Amino acid sequence: MDKSMLAGLDGLPEEDKMRMATMIEQLQLRDSLRMYNSLVERCFNDCVDNFSRKSLQKQEETCVTRCAEKFLKHSMRVGMRFAELNQGAATSD
Repeated sequence: MDKSMLAGLDGLPEEDKMRMATMIEQLQLRDSLRMYNSLVERCFNDCVDNFSRKSLQKQEETCVTRCAEKFLKHSMRVGMRFAELNQGAATSD
């Protein structure tokens, strides 16, 4: 975890800092799993419509790949923009 995330907790005892770090890590893991589950659900619902085979058909596989790439690129862009806004807010303090 990035140490700057805990910078505002300097006045707390070490035990409380560790507890906060653990909570932040758990929240980040939860959010990552939610994003992954959302990606799987969205791409599956949009791309898979034939259950006659146990494996994906070529067009379904292509659709899933494109869907996942698009979702991840969007998520990266949102994360970068969020970081830019956070950095701008931190420098204006």
